[in-house]
Amino acid sequence: DVYLKKAEFNREPLYAKFRLRDPIRRPILTADPSISMHEIQPTDQFIIFASDGLWEHLNNQEAVDIVQNHPRKGIARRLIKTALQEAAKKREMRYTDLKKIDRGVRRHFHDDITVVVIFLDSNLVSKASSQKGPTLSLRGGGINLSGKTLVAPPSTA
Repeated sequence: DVYLKKAEFNREPLYAKFRLRDPIRRPILTADPSISMHEIQPTDQFIIFASDGLWEHLNNQEAVDIVQNHPRKGIARRLIKTALQEAAKKREMRYTDLKKIDRGVRRHFHDDITVVVIFLDSNLVSKASSQKGPTLSLRGGGINLSGKTLVAPPSTA
């Protein structure tokens, strides 16, 4: 999709059928994230950061259940695999068949999926909640959050 964001990618070797006829003056696709805030509690165990490709196939509770019920190692990969299994099911195909499709063609079956899971140390969270933390700035000054808040995935319910 980068050819929809930057003019220098709207040319060969991109296939002609994908190229835009008119020059790009500004990005056609832009990042407009869903942002919600949640004050970190000592009982919070992890944070899931993911692109909309994950949330198209899993709701918040399904993702939380997967992270809570499986080992930490490889958990982001497990979330992606589960989302891809759901994408295959929606297309009435097997996951193994979906994986065989060339990545360029596979874009017609599911969106890109990026996942990062951060596990929290409850002792540090407890300590931080009793102190005034530093201010965090997301996207280079776009949004200021107190040191006790985090960005959570968009609600899909």
